[in-house]
Amino acid sequence: MTKSDEPPYHLPAAPPGAIVETTAALAVTDTDGRVTLWSQGAQALWGYASKEAVGMPLAGLFTSAGGQVRHRDGRPVDARVRLTPLQDSGRAAGFLLTALPGSMTAASGDDALKQLLFDQYPVPLGIFDRDARAVFGNETMQQVTGLSEDDVRGRLPSEYFHGTPYEELTQRIRRSLLSGEQEFYEHLVRLPGETRMHAWALDIFPLRDAFGRVQGAGVSAYDYSQQYDSRERLALMSEARSRIGGSLDVAGTATELAEVVVPRFANVVTVELLDPVFHGELPAPVLSGPVLLRRAAFRAASPLREPAVPDEVRRHSPSSPIARCLISGQAELHHITAPDITRWFADDPDQAELFRAGGVQSLIAMPIRARETLLGAVLFTRGAGFREPFTTDDLAVTEDLVARAAVCLDNARRFARERGIALALQRTLLPRGRTVHPAVETSARYLPAGDGAQAGGDWFDVIPLPGARVGLVVGDVVGHGVSASATMGRLRTAVRTLADIDLPPDELLTHLDDIVTHAEGEPDDADGEIPGDIGASCLYAVYDPLAGTCTLARAGHPAPILVHPDGTSTVIDLPAGPPLGLGSLPFEAVEVTMPEGSLLALFTDGLLATGDQDLDKAVDTLRNVLSRPAPSLEALGDTVLAIMSPKPHADDVALLLARTRILGEDRVASWDVPVDPAAVADMRRRASDQLTTWGLEESAFVTELVVSELVTNAIRHAKGPIRLRIIKDKTLICEVSDGSSTSPHLRRARLSDEGGRGLFMVAELTRRWGTRHTRTGKTIWAEQPIGSSR
Repeated sequence: MTKSDEPPYHLPAAPPGAIVETTAALAVTDTDGRVTLWSQGAQALWGYASKEAVGMPLAGLFTSAGGQVRHRDGRPVDARVRLTPLQDSGRAAGFLLTALPGSMTAASGDDALKQLLFDQYPVPLGIFDRDARAVFGNETMQQVTGLSEDDVRGRLPSEYFHGTPYEELTQRIRRSLLSGEQEFYEHLVRLPGETRMHAWALDIFPLRDAFGRVQGAGVSAYDYSQQYDSRERLALMSEARSRIGGSLDVAGTATELAEVVVPRFANVVTVELLDPVFHGELPAPVLSGPVLLRRAAFRAASPLREPAVPDEVRRHSPSSPIARCLISGQAELHHITAPDITRWFADDPDQAELFRAGGVQSLIAMPIRARETLLGAVLFTRGAGFREPFTTDDLAVTEDLVARAAVCLDNARRFARERGIALALQRTLLPRGRTVHPAVETSARYLPAGDGAQAGGDWFDVIPLPGARVGLVVGDVVGHGVSASATMGRLRTAVRTLADIDLPPDELLTHLDDIVTHAEGEPDDADGEIPGDIGASCLYAVYDPLAGTCTLARAGHPAPILVHPDGTSTVIDLPAGPPLGLGSLPFEAVEVTMPEGSLLALFTDGLLATGDQDLDKAVDTLRNVLSRPAPSLEALGDTVLAIMSPKPHADDVALLLARTRILGEDRVASWDVPVDPAAVADMRRRASDQLTTWGLEESAFVTELVVSELVTNAIRHAKGPIRLRIIKDKTLICEVSDGSSTSPHLRRARLSDEGGRGLFMVAELTRRWGTRHTRTGKTIWAEQPIGSSR
């Protein structure tokens, strides 16, 4: 039967809105590739009738050279062909052959150009249906993904690529389909068709028909890796400028560098410094290997065994890139397989094992140099998880980063040196060890400021006074550093000098205020700073173990806390007084009675700087801590600091605790002295008898001479009432009080003088002597060691 003799083919009724295509060439084959069904379009394209085509192999329909459609007469035909596998119940059932004749392509030239634009566009393009499943992808998309159009058709992005970025892409396509809005998505990924990770920017936009209905979604992807790298470098340097240098601690600054770099620039960073840097010293030049370095910081993007324990000095062999960069002063970039690295691993098996465990691929060793001083080195490494190994472009980034960190590390080194000097100066000026005094048991604590703050000017002192009394003092100098420590030393010396002349607390502070006011004058023109002792505060207390009383005065200082033997506590109501150097208001003293076993706590304001509490709550907390039972005064001091200053603060802390003792009547003897020269002999006898009672007969001779001289002077040159008192302590103290404010003066008598030798003899026979002025007169005292009669 010829082509004209074939019965006419009648199309079935098509569903409403369906497009009936009669010009496309369609054919179906079996699993062996032989034609089983043949359309009119195929007959028109190839020239074979249906009966002729059925049973033909597919190879007979195409030219053997170019694979073009071959007409029945042997000539090639311009047509686009697509072969689609068919399945029946999950088994292969042949192929569907679809061909579009060239005559139709030419007839719709605009559509053909659109197709060419889609296929050949240099940016990956993809089309997805209303279920977010792939429909078409251009040639660039196929090259980038390494998947053909048939590999992805009908599948979600998260089905043909696995991972969070593709799940996110699928969700964004669905969101654009539902909302009809455009989506923008950025992510770093290495596709199967790429040799390294790239930064991709994806535009996801809905595709609408003529009625505005969303029929699918288009996706265009743009590789902006170069712009991404530039942006990341700028962001990295911006973060480095804001984060590195916030700490004036050497290790803290190194840690800041590591935290900025990992994980955005490197997988692992190790900062190692020459040991003198940690002590604020200038290290010697590194001339040859091996090199000894101490680790300052280590940070890894994922859990990784650290190369050394903190503070361990590590020896780097001459083959190490760290040692080489320190010796040469030049950065080194290496791939892990480079010969230099192979030699290093042979010399350092531990480092080789660490690198292999971390999957390291490349490294950069960079020396840290600031102001022509070599401080140490930084080792940057990138592993398999990073998007690409280090390149020469990364050297410029590391140079900028390390240059910034080097200046900050050198500043921290200089600060460490200055702080060390200030602390050393302060330690030499503060009392060393526990002060033993019969009147009180004392315990003191000094806590320097932390978190990069310099040493401050807080100080304390325990001063032995005549009459078995003791002076307790705590002060605070404005500012920090060497200047504050030196100022503290001047004030402490001034207080000791004024206490040595036995001034009452309020008068002592008045004289101290005058010293500060007159000594400083105008601010120093060299730096324009106000001296530290201007505005300094001080609290001075004198405890008398015979009377069981304490006299206190303060100059702008926190009031002390008194804890009674029963555990109750109170803040002593003491007039604040102005800070030192202002020379405005007078200072007032307060006398309080302190039973034996009372606890007096003197402290600086740094102890109350708890941060999360106001001042009143901090004082209440301190009172509660001081009231707690403690096995010893030392243990109580540790408890106070642990609770009140558990972490470093910007201000230093001084704490002085004193538990009082009472000297009983069995250690004191006193008599009223008549204003009569005949009473001198009676006073000598009574003093001698008292020494015999105490078992101190060997001290009787010197004591009788001292009593005779001091009582005689009081009767001759002073006025009543006159009183003699002898105190037995670690020393033997003899005191004569009278109602006159005139003080005797020591002088060397001439050969022709009949008097003037008595006070000289007292000074020679005793350890020390002096005058103490009181509100009713004065007291002349002399102190001699027990068991020694000179």
